[in-house]
Amino acid sequence: MSRILTMLFAMAFIIFAIAGGVASAYLVGYLAEEYLFEGASRLTNILFLMLVFVMITATLLTLAERKWSAFMQDRVGPNRARLAIPGLSNRSLGGIPHIITDVLKMLTKEDFVPGTANKFLFNLGPILAFAPVFALFAVVPAGPTVNVFGKTVDMVVATPDFGMLYLLAIASLAVYGTSLAGWSSNNKFALLGGVRASAQMISYEVALGLSLVGLFLAFSSVQLPVLVGDVGNALVSGTGQAQYLWRTDGGFDLGLPAWGIFIQPLGFIAFFVASFAETKRAPFDAPEGESEIIGYFVEYSGMKFGMFMISEFVEVVVLAGVTASLFFGGHHLPFGGEWLAAQPFFQEHGWVYGTLLGTVFWIKVILLIWVQLVIRWTFPRFRYDQIQNLGWKILLPAGLANVFISGALVLWDPSLRALGVVGLLEIGFVVALTMTTGAKAAGAHDTAHGHGHDAHGHGHDAHGLPAHAADPHSHSPAGAH
Repeated sequence: MSRILTMLFAMAFIIFAIAGGVASAYLVGYLAEEYLFEGASRLTNILFLMLVFVMITATLLTLAERKWSAFMQDRVGPNRARLAIPGLSNRSLGGIPHIITDVLKMLTKEDFVPGTANKFLFNLGPILAFAPVFALFAVVPAGPTVNVFGKTVDMVVATPDFGMLYLLAIASLAVYGTSLAGWSSNNKFALLGGVRASAQMISYEVALGLSLVGLFLAFSSVQLPVLVGDVGNALVSGTGQAQYLWRTDGGFDLGLPAWGIFIQPLGFIAFFVASFAETKRAPFDAPEGESEIIGYFVEYSGMKFGMFMISEFVEVVVLAGVTASLFFGGHHLPFGGEWLAAQPFFQEHGWVYGTLLGTVFWIKVILLIWVQLVIRWTFPRFRYDQIQNLGWKILLPAGLANVFISGALVLWDPSLRALGVVGLLEIGFVVALTMTTGAKAAGAHDTAHGHGHDAHGHGHDAHGLPAHAADPHSHSPAGAH
């Protein structure tokens, strides 16, 4: 019971912390608009969105991933570090002091550079691996555009006309960091890891772009704010993913929203898998196979290695943010959004409305981060040929088919309802396929378990040995010897 209460308290604290950060971002944005110049709120968004939300979340993920993996594997996880503060010296504080020890270790560890390495490119590799990933979040709208005390405040850093093209272009630059890190180290294992990483990233970029074309066709735009449905005024709905495919009549709007997950489920699966492969995390971590010693950053130490590591966690946050914006409505609620926006209190206090929806966006991001952590610690590493086959032989044909089907349905029914019907059928097919596979696997497990017992029901294996003696991992005395 105490553990459940602790988790509930932690969840409540996280939600209140997010709400406080979003409210601060809107109020500071208002002050910038009032006392600096029009559009200055976007400069303050660099501070709040990219340096506070993204970097703090990525830093906390270095601990959260280890704690979640320990939970899945029935371990305690990191809890040995302590703070030399009276009253706290004997408390693990959930392992949070390990974040401080990691930072200190990275900053104070010897910065080793191989004697035969190309020093300029060797130092440039971590920068090229981190900077493009960090810059991706600049076009992600993390909240609605609202009126705060007479000033228009955005919750996005930049809204270029080529928004998603910028995202795809900048994401492709990260391949240079991995390639240069492997080549400049003058190490055969690092070079092999760099080649694997660059080949994997390039192969999945094609599927990544194709997976989004259906969404562009549906909403006739490549701008993220248009795709999300936040065009100039958050209190006006009916555009992008803020519209409904079907809805009830009346004051409270209830229906099926035009979220990307409903009208482009195949595109969502392809995008999520391809972008997950781009992050080079398990099960797509063949370029960093520790058991094979081929990591492209094998020669890096100190803070240079830390930049490679933190860039991976920043990628997790950025992937969750982009996925939430493209396929889960961004900052919009699944229902009741128009009713909420019509309330006089929210129309008068726009920053409260923005805080509410901004908090909704970051909750979606955290849930998608959790999904990535579950995948990371559930599946074993794929073989390199399996990774390439998935990208070229499965995702690429599926992406092409999705483009043609989506284009035909949009031309036939511009209201997107036909696209929604096909999307719901695709979701139902995937769910039915998943449930059927799970039932078959459970049946096979029960059959195999039944064969492990003799006719009298005793726990003996096929060789007549007791079950505990046949199990090499048994904790009984027989198993120990």
